[in-house]
Amino acid sequence: MSTTREPWELSSLAELLALAARMEQEAIDVYQDLSRRMETLERPELARVFDALVAEEKGHLSKVDEWRQGLGASILSRAPEGPKEVFEDEDVGIVAPNLLSAYRAFSMAVRNEERAFVFWTYVSAHAHSDEIREAAERMAREELGHVATLRRERRRAFHTERGLNIDVTVDSLPDLERKLAHHLDMMAASDAAASKEAALRSFARQSEMRLASLVEAPLEGLASAAKFPRSALESPFALAELLVDCYLNVGSLAKQDKDASRGRAFAAELIHSLAALRGSDSERAS
Repeated sequence: MSTTREPWELSSLAELLALAARMEQEAIDVYQDLSRRMETLERPELARVFDALVAEEKGHLSKVDEWRQGLGASILSRAPEGPKEVFEDEDVGIVAPNLLSAYRAFSMAVRNEERAFVFWTYVSAHAHSDEIREAAERMAREELGHVATLRRERRRAFHTERGLNIDVTVDSLPDLERKLAHHLDMMAASDAAASKEAALRSFARQSEMRLASLVEAPLEGLASAAKFPRSALESPFALAELLVDCYLNVGSLAKQDKDASRGRAFAAELIHSLAALRGSDSERAS
């Protein structure tokens, strides 16, 4: 079997079924890893969401196996290489847990299933036999059903969480920077490592300088309010990530070049602090 062919170039039904099983297993692995991370970070409600996604994908895998057995297709010792990044965690594995929600988790799963649906329609369009084309069409229909199921769950999560979110506008940015500086000073006061304390104090002073700049000359941008979970206010890492998103948004939407430049500069400054803050959050969760 050539290693240079495209993922959609399948030569037999056995290859198609092996690839389908492999893709479902990759999804299971991604969601299981995320469930374990949520347990470690003491977010049991999100661990349950990912456990539900694991159960859903295991059901898909069972259907593929039942289909293979019904057709009497052989089991390949090695499945073909699948498409890149169909099932991925979209950085949910490293984002601040305070910024996560069931809605975001289901949104990620919806996009994963939609990418899988597109892949199978592509396999069907490029099939070299009617057998492979019909099997790929069946897989596409299965994925479309999964998309519909997960979209319903996402809508339910949206309506459940809508009252738990906060609206962030440019007018909110000074308050958010003030909260971030306070969090960082509190962390620095409780950190035994002198090097970490110095870094945290430095990040806090940067936040205070951005705050002073915003008070003196407010930014424009954020054409509409951005929504974030209220829990994002509870940790410096989550606040820093929230502010990065806001400042990048200003950098893209501000009509004045000076505001766009300040937004991007503020975002760049915060990004430098994220690695250190992520490490601090991880240590406190372990």
